[in-house]
Amino acid sequence: MRLDFTREDIDADDATIRAQAAQAPVAPLLAAVAQLTGEYDLLSDDIRPDPALPWMPPDYGYPSETAARARLSAADALIRYRDRRCPPPVEPDPKQLRALVEFVVAPAAVDDDYLELLQEELALGGDLRAPRWRVATTAPRRRFSVAVIGAGMSGLVAAHRLRQAGVDVRVFEKNTDLGGTWLENSYPGCRVDVPNHLYSYSFAQTGHWPQFNSTQPVLLDYFRSCADEFGLAELISLGTEVVEARWNDQTSRWALRLRDASGAERTHEANAVVSAVGQLNRPSLPDIEGIDSFGGPYFHSARWRHDIDVTGRRVAVIGTGASAVQFVPPLAERAARLTVYQRTAPWLLPVPNYHDDLPAEINWLLRHVPDYARWDRLTTFGRLQEGTLPQTIVDPRWDRSNNSVSAVNDLARRRLTAWYEAVFPDPALRAKVLPTHFYGAKRMIPDSGRYAATLQRPDVTLETAEIGRITPSGIQLADGRHVDHDVIVYGTGFQASRFLTPMRVVGAGGLDLHDWWDGDARAHLGITVPRFPNLFLMYGPNTNIVVNGSIIYFSECAARYITECVGLLLARDAASLDCRPEAHDRYNEWIDAATDERAWGVSDVHTWYRNGKGRIAQNWPFNLYDYWRLTRAPNPADYVLR
Repeated sequence: MRLDFTREDIDADDATIRAQAAQAPVAPLLAAVAQLTGEYDLLSDDIRPDPALPWMPPDYGYPSETAARARLSAADALIRYRDRRCPPPVEPDPKQLRALVEFVVAPAAVDDDYLELLQEELALGGDLRAPRWRVATTAPRRRFSVAVIGAGMSGLVAAHRLRQAGVDVRVFEKNTDLGGTWLENSYPGCRVDVPNHLYSYSFAQTGHWPQFNSTQPVLLDYFRSCADEFGLAELISLGTEVVEARWNDQTSRWALRLRDASGAERTHEANAVVSAVGQLNRPSLPDIEGIDSFGGPYFHSARWRHDIDVTGRRVAVIGTGASAVQFVPPLAERAARLTVYQRTAPWLLPVPNYHDDLPAEINWLLRHVPDYARWDRLTTFGRLQEGTLPQTIVDPRWDRSNNSVSAVNDLARRRLTAWYEAVFPDPALRAKVLPTHFYGAKRMIPDSGRYAATLQRPDVTLETAEIGRITPSGIQLADGRHVDHDVIVYGTGFQASRFLTPMRVVGAGGLDLHDWWDGDARAHLGITVPRFPNLFLMYGPNTNIVVNGSIIYFSECAARYITECVGLLLARDAASLDCRPEAHDRYNEWIDAATDERAWGVSDVHTWYRNGKGRIAQNWPFNLYDYWRLTRAPNPADYVLR
């Protein structure tokens, strides 16, 4: 994928220009055109989105008349720009940049710190999150190396930031290619549920996404392109699994035991280790009696068997989570009969353009006003900084017996229920698919209507009876019925709570990390763990986003924090950095207290958010700004430097 913003001069006639501008979301369109043309009076105070209106096409939160007027103003500015023969744009001065940023994130207040965050996300002036220190000047005679475990999205950004600072980095990847999640999950229909202008690195934005929410092959191509663009491929040892990481108290170094595909082992030493193995990388198969007795092919969606042709066969899908909602529709198109086994109905979120290609009009804008992609990203970021978080905050005075946790949570539930009534007209089916848990208690899943339509096909059955056991020929239900199947597909999620497994990690004094966690993983900022010096986690405990933003943002924040920790080590000429238990505990008490005030924290619905100890170990309970603020740089008082 091309990672550029090459601009083409505008030579279209007036009618064509007006037609191209007539479909774009208003806020990023006006900001991008104002920046390109220098006509900042386009940012009129009377053109602001209405927060009561849905952020969906065609008007994206604007009254229709306001949207039409704004788009016409943008088109007229582009016509004047064309008539001036498309001069190179002038970089906005600080006052103009603030006006642009405030316009697209309105009605949010923008103080100086938040403005800095937004400018980093925009990256109009280049990579604003690059480290400002270098090994060559901070510790020119010090040799310091870092081993990164995993070459997925998080591992790549960690390696990139550390290398920018001049740190010696090696990346070890168990798979034969990079990409992590976007390599392993190749099931039909796999795509991202965050708009792509936001689901991308701030330092590697592009206007060449083919869809609003791109598919797995496109995303894999993007991460491969990033690795090539930033010279990361040469750092990665593919087909190399880290079996064990062991800290040496005497040398203050980590020894990694590596195993290749042949089973041969070797050792690699490093001063620090970054675990970027993720939360959703080990498939979870359900504990169902007889699971290995099935006579036909069966597999997990994250290990899709592309050699199995389901055409004309009786297929079972167990699970109705995010992956299943994506692969059920294409499976139904090929199977003779599809039975979907549901334990808990998910909340589906209507996203009309979720499966759509970018319209020709948007592609025209991206060619002629390429920074439109940046402003669209920032508009989406501003909208998702809080996201639907306020709708999930528990009102302690609210009566939860009506299946909600607050007045705004109940309003969201009622609005979605109305949508369910429209797309599931059959009352019997609607009774099965309408969730009975709080809005926000489980992962909510975007759907353009495709999954909803699939469940209403005559050759598709949604089964909600409990599964008793798997038999050689199919599935025996607890109520005594038996359903014959030729193929079983498990869409049953991942071992999300088992952080860093199956790798063994041994810290100071020979302490085993998994023994210390005892099934309840915790870390300071989701990144550092007491008694495990110079070990840093990406996408660690309580850093999963639930109702706001993009996980790439969290990985960028963590990568900067880790890089700054290494900088602190070198600046202090220290051998190790170890999180103080009191800092770790204080942080986790803060997280737990907030979690107890969120819909997912007070719900008893079954969810992968909750670990075997009953604690929510995955989710971040605050907004995006708070994590950025906490991870800009380490507080030396939180650590022991030796």
